[in-house]
Amino acid sequence: MASWPEVVLGATLGLMVGSFLNVCALRWPEDQSVIRPRSRCPRCGEPVRWHDNLPVLSWILLRGRCRHCAERISPQYPVVEAATGFAWGGMVFLHGVEVEALRGAVFLSILLGIAVSDARFYIIPDQFSIGGAFLGLVAAPFTPVIDLLAAFLGAAFGFVLLWVVAWAGEKAFKKEAMGGGDIKMMAMIGAFLGIQGVLLSLFLGAFLGAVIFGPISYKTGKLVPFGIFLALGAGASYLWGDALVGWYLRWAFGY
Repeated sequence: MASWPEVVLGATLGLMVGSFLNVCALRWPEDQSVIRPRSRCPRCGEPVRWHDNLPVLSWILLRGRCRHCAERISPQYPVVEAATGFAWGGMVFLHGVEVEALRGAVFLSILLGIAVSDARFYIIPDQFSIGGAFLGLVAAPFTPVIDLLAAFLGAAFGFVLLWVVAWAGEKAFKKEAMGGGDIKMMAMIGAFLGIQGVLLSLFLGAFLGAVIFGPISYKTGKLVPFGIFLALGAGASYLWGDALVGWYLRWAFGY
């Protein structure tokens, strides 16, 4: 069990990661560098100074407005920062100062970045999907949760499964039913969670997407940002996957 100073340190690191995650989620979909230019106000163009770029705290102190022109700053920034800080602190709390805490924190951060990108741009950047799959494979040998073979098979299975679903949907509806970003994202999920995690993530993502966004899509004709719901399903699978599968087996088969 981790000590509270370790949890706080993990959460603090997560806040800083969350600040950078905002930049990645907003710039990568538009093929922009995350290094240059520095963060600046979109209205007045004034660069954000270091003391106005402290995760969550600066947004609160500035009351959600630019210091120079009073342009509103989206609440997305502190929300993503706080969520990432909570995820990193939570992983340290659950796993201690171990590789699995880092692996889980990175995975949840990638899922959050994907959700933000897909919600804002209907794009899942390759940096999150392909880069995330690479990180999942690299981390696998150093954790007792999954080994390299299981991670590789999970990535391959996730990619092929969603490719088949997309192909079948296109044949059935005579139009693109799923983007390539979703397919690559499922490979990333498989690299972290294995084959069982792929299946559970896809089931939960489809269920949540149908329940939450299905009625909206039906009324407005808007495309379903499936990456958001895959991210929710994958996060739930990582945190409670074994418990959910165990509950289902007891409910369906009595054991």
